[in-house]
Amino acid sequence: MKLQPLILALCVIGATPAAYAAAQAADNQPVSVAAQSLKDKLKGLESFRAQFEQSVIDHEGHLIQSGKGEIALQYPAKIRWQQDEPDETLLVSDGLRTVYFDSFAEQATILNTLGLIDTTPFVLLTTQDPKQWQKYQVAEISGGYRIEPVQSGAQVERLDVLFADGGLKIGQLNVTDSSGQISSFKFSDAQVNVPIDAAQFKFVIPEGVVVDDQTQSD
Repeated sequence: MKLQPLILALCVIGATPAAYAAAQAADNQPVSVAAQSLKDKLKGLESFRAQFEQSVIDHEGHLIQSGKGEIALQYPAKIRWQQDEPDETLLVSDGLRTVYFDSFAEQATILNTLGLIDTTPFVLLTTQDPKQWQKYQVAEISGGYRIEPVQSGAQVERLDVLFADGGLKIGQLNVTDSSGQISSFKFSDAQVNVPIDAAQFKFVIPEGVVVDDQTQSD
């Protein structure tokens, strides 16, 4: 899975500028009861790591891709997403810089983390910032919560966060994009609030790898 589909799956593609402006205009509006419930729940989630199995379903319900790997999250905005199948890829963020490494292509893309997640549903899993929460509508669903942008036009239209056994462990993420494609991630062997080595969120680019540094153009 190449860079854009992977980032889509992680909800790491931003909404349109119009959506961002509309959200900023709503800075003083209180969050909904459902949003406050999710926000309170996530206050207790300092770190999360698990194995995952992925399936990608098109708008007609056909399975078009599957895979597996490992995820680690740590507050605030630290992410390690390692996919082992169908391709070996790695996305690592230390909260400031994000590196996407494609071992087959021997290429590393460097991006500004803030520019990637600042206006996406995924950011709500890593921040308590009221300005971020006011950009999304949150509703309670069976087993968890549904997060949707306030303004239409986002490439990621819906994020469902399902918790295992009513606790803090995230059991599944379902991501619906603007084409109707659904990427589902089911987690296993999950660990919550365990120490994670800071080195997990750093990536040293191997010698000889082609580097595409986009941090100056974000």
